[in-house]
Amino acid sequence: MGRLIIVSNRVAPISEGGPAAGGLAVGVYDALKETGGVWFGWSGDVLTVPPEAIKLEEQGPVTFATIGLVRRDYDQYYRGFSNATLWPAFHYRPDLIEFDRDEYDGYCRVNRWLAAQLAPLLRPDDVIWVHDYHLIPFAQALRELGVKNRIGFFLHIPFPASQILLSVPRHRELVEALCAFDLLGFQTEPDLHAFCDYVETEAGGTLTRHAAKPVEVRAFGKTLKAAAYPIGVYPDEVRALAKDGESGRDVQTVKATLHQRKLVMSVDRLDYSKGLVERFRAFERLMEHDPQQRNNVSFLQIAPPTRSDVDAYRDIRLQLEAESGRINGRYAELDWTPIRYIHRQYERPVLAALFREAHVGFVTPLRDGMNLVAKEYVSAQDPDDPGVLVLSQFAGAARELKAALIVNPLDIDGMAEALATALAMPLDERRARHREMYALLRDNNVSVWRDNFLRDLKAR
Repeated sequence: MGRLIIVSNRVAPISEGGPAAGGLAVGVYDALKETGGVWFGWSGDVLTVPPEAIKLEEQGPVTFATIGLVRRDYDQYYRGFSNATLWPAFHYRPDLIEFDRDEYDGYCRVNRWLAAQLAPLLRPDDVIWVHDYHLIPFAQALRELGVKNRIGFFLHIPFPASQILLSVPRHRELVEALCAFDLLGFQTEPDLHAFCDYVETEAGGTLTRHAAKPVEVRAFGKTLKAAAYPIGVYPDEVRALAKDGESGRDVQTVKATLHQRKLVMSVDRLDYSKGLVERFRAFERLMEHDPQQRNNVSFLQIAPPTRSDVDAYRDIRLQLEAESGRINGRYAELDWTPIRYIHRQYERPVLAALFREAHVGFVTPLRDGMNLVAKEYVSAQDPDDPGVLVLSQFAGAARELKAALIVNPLDIDGMAEALATALAMPLDERRARHREMYALLRDNNVSVWRDNFLRDLKAR
């Protein structure tokens, strides 16, 4: 039986007790540790000279195969085209797109180079599963090297509507590269529809739809399959992590300093797609319109740093610091700070335990592929006294977690009203909403996501 070979931009060894990681890292690692296999990608190191060889490290059933990037490759492939061009485009922010031909060439070059590093490690019966927007040309590069293995691709972020994608120079080359995969996976049906619409209207391709099966796509002389596979979590594992972390010092400190106040909590990477500024203003509007909430509820926003060398991310950090300072200056009292804004990372058990303490999980991205924070918040709750999830309609998770309070993240008043509803929600209603969402998460966990994708990838 062939191995599962996972390929992602960054290989991030994580553990249940280690630092919290992004949705891709958590989902991929949870999927891989059950089956065993190889996880290949960038080590995170930026080097002054080209790396000599791939570094192999075994952790249980998983072999981590990592390699560094030289500064030029990092700047062009990662910081440049991946995060200054594709990321804003795929998150419906064409106004933030920056395009440079040299960066695009570097993006393609690094994909070819990474493919050449992986190829010697492959066996004929391995199944290759490539993840996310950094690696769109990866299958094309492997095919040019003569690799005939089954290769699938999963996009963790949204796929943009055709009119947005058209704003990216070389968009046709990118979609043609996607068609070198055997199977494309998207988080939601709208993402799948956006891809299919581009194939039909812009690429002159054809689609054959089958009931309960992937769409068959013919474009650029290739035939492939495409479907939606919403990524999940292991809710029972998250619940266990939450209980394990309850006695930790950080969690006990938060509980002690709340002084019986209710807690609204958010955890996001520091990113303009997460709707952080709008969220701060919604909490301010709650204080403004509902004075009885003042000194009775606190908002904890944890926003670990990310891509700090990209200008747009430095800007959002400065804006958040200014907003939190302004709001706290307006409403803080000697014994109460309305917004606790923390710009650092915490370990998974700490976050899970804090989720369990929070009366409201406030997850309101402007656009998100799935958002596993929403699913982890629900998973971490005490079923006897659960909190309430306030969730953006533009997070992929909203298509599954319909028992959350669904909001438009641009509607500041609407979000404030949802917070007030959540904070006042009766116990019976909270239990019923939580029970519905938890059951769905158990039925559609990470194993289901992985197994459904790999089943379709292996099917001829």
